[in-house]
Amino acid sequence: MTARATRTAPYDWRFDSGRLCLDLVATADVPWSTGRQEPLAGEGGLGSWLVGARLVPAGTPLAAVDGRWVERFVELRGRLGQLVRAEIDGRFAESALERVNTLAAGAPPAVRAVRDSRNGTLVWTLATAPECGQLLAAVARDAVELLTDPLARARLRECEGESCRRVYLDTSRGRRRRWCSSEVCGNRERVARHRRRVAATARA
Repeated sequence: MTARATRTAPYDWRFDSGRLCLDLVATADVPWSTGRQEPLAGEGGLGSWLVGARLVPAGTPLAAVDGRWVERFVELRGRLGQLVRAEIDGRFAESALERVNTLAAGAPPAVRAVRDSRNGTLVWTLATAPECGQLLAAVARDAVELLTDPLARARLRECEGESCRRVYLDTSRGRRRRWCSSEVCGNRERVARHRRRVAATARA
């Protein structure tokens, strides 16, 4: 299931890291709301992220998503962050690796193709109501697949943008991508360079 962008409230989740597991890691870098609420908590939090990440289809009842689900996804997010950054730095993070392996051993949710009642086209749905462990397993398995693929692993990068630590997969030609997003951090860098040039000209 490929991640894609969607608009949520109160945050605009981004799904441009290149992998599902990295998109989860990126939720740690969402600006904190008033009161420093965990971004995945509350209305428009984890449930909206699950839909945006295409772990569950839009319209799936998510009444079961509660604080415990948030805690478990936050815990996996932290382990994944430790693991992928250790790989980038050439370090080991064995405790994080063991936890990700444990979660990946679970079964991801079963999916089915069904007819859309409006136009008859095939769409996907879950075979049963989503369970937290199944969704965690899907994210953890994506991490295992990423980190055991030498070509994909070599493309792991950490954004060079100021105050940004997002990890992404560099799929650019020549592997010269410097930012998690050219439109976000890349644009900020270009604006900062322009301001520095203007200031230098003014001083001269």
